[in-house]
Amino acid sequence: MGTTMKEPRLALIHNESRTKKYIDIPSIILKKIYSIGTLKNLEVGVSFSMKNPMKDALITELAGISINGIEIALDNVSMRSNGTCLNAPLISPDQPIHFPMGQDVEFHVRTMALAKNTEHTITISFHTDLYGLLDLEAFDSVIEARETLKKMPYDKLDNYNMDIVRQRQEFLEGYTGAQFNHVKQHSFDPILTKGNIENFTGVAQIPLGFAGPLKVNGEHAKGEFFIPMCTSEGSLVASYNRGMKLINMCGGVKVTVVEDHMQRSPAFAFDSAREGRDFMLWIDEHMDEIRMHAESASKVAKLLSIEKYMASRLVYVRFNYFTGDAAGQNMVSMCTYTASNWILSQVNTVRHFYLDGNISTDKKASFINNLITRGKRVIGEILIPKEVMIQHMRVDPVTLDYLCRACQIGAFMAGASSNGLHAANALAAIFMATGQDVANVSESSAGMVCTEVTPEGDLYGSLTLTSLIVATYGGGTGLPTQRECLESLDCYGQGKVLKFAEIVTAAATAGEISLAGAIASLDWVTSHERLGKNR
Repeated sequence: MGTTMKEPRLALIHNESRTKKYIDIPSIILKKIYSIGTLKNLEVGVSFSMKNPMKDALITELAGISINGIEIALDNVSMRSNGTCLNAPLISPDQPIHFPMGQDVEFHVRTMALAKNTEHTITISFHTDLYGLLDLEAFDSVIEARETLKKMPYDKLDNYNMDIVRQRQEFLEGYTGAQFNHVKQHSFDPILTKGNIENFTGVAQIPLGFAGPLKVNGEHAKGEFFIPMCTSEGSLVASYNRGMKLINMCGGVKVTVVEDHMQRSPAFAFDSAREGRDFMLWIDEHMDEIRMHAESASKVAKLLSIEKYMASRLVYVRFNYFTGDAAGQNMVSMCTYTASNWILSQVNTVRHFYLDGNISTDKKASFINNLITRGKRVIGEILIPKEVMIQHMRVDPVTLDYLCRACQIGAFMAGASSNGLHAANALAAIFMATGQDVANVSESSAGMVCTEVTPEGDLYGSLTLTSLIVATYGGGTGLPTQRECLESLDCYGQGKVLKFAEIVTAAATAGEISLAGAIASLDWVTSHERLGKNR
């Protein structure tokens, strides 16, 4: 044993015996199997963990294990996974240990306690059904225990039963001194939130209102719809009602979906730019194989294309997928991860790999997504006669058009990625009501507004949402309240996402014309004072 503390590190010995029946694990991925920082002393022995970063597998034999070069008798080793604990000699193809993707497999070893704050060497050799024999060498340390803080009540086997939920409520009431009289009042079984939230403790009730009706002239959404909107901002629903009323008088909103794809963008690092350039050429030459591996991870996702961007010795590969009725971020992550594993097994010049290099700008507005859509690119168009504008908005088309030109210059000066007024208001309110990922408002609300005065003196207006990310299936759309709101639009389930995208864009368009009219007619502040004053 050494006497000085070193930074924990991993080294790969080898990934052996690849016959065709086994899946090859790239060395970059293989190094992630041992969970650094899990080594600790127990009352009798030590424990540590490893985690499968790829597909679900089974461990069919533990071939050997050593600590600091000392071989451990397998009778002194047990493994725990998914609630099952087996002594190492009992593990076999007939009685395997589950090796599920993303979950810990714990080792318990009966041996002498290890010195703290000192690096120790652990080697593990085991057989799996998918990957064959894996030999790992890990370097880890037992860290001095710190003072344990109070922990949230948690049930590892069933964290959604009402007993543990009540324990969390009581714990937090005692810890904070607050009373959760309203937080506790939920109308559904907490188990329904599994996969949507961890440590479920109650609900935060947000006021829900409906705006409309709104006439939508889409290719998928046709007719009049009442729009569910969750908000605590007074005057917001009234503002959208005003815009919808005006639009209905003019025949409705014409809505068109023009693009539909979701991205994940891994980054690959090389020794020099030359290897990076050659890698980009290799990607082009192996597109069919990459598509096959990517699509093998999903029944829905289809790889449409791959963009490549290079800076220094880094290559950013932006995978574009069709994801059906799901928003698709998790789906494309797994597909891209699977494809990248294959790429790494074929290309030996990659020095570092990251599943996302931030050029997909997930949950961030960006100029690249204004050009190359992330989600759905949807355009809402309206034509408002001059007389209707003057009578119902107290502003003429020329004045409102000039306001939009002024706003374009202001947005440019401010460095904004869009020139729209407040599409985020519509999207945030509708997203909360219908179970969308609310953080996607950041990129979804990037809106480009265009206005023109026609030769007849009427106003043409359009709103282009360049990166609208919505879903009608999966995620939060199945939560009880959110599902009811989607069902009120006939937009819950498979085959409904384009219809929903058209409705959302139509509502956002109504908000743009309403606020533009209020600003141009100097009615904006008075409306907020009259309807939104709650102080």
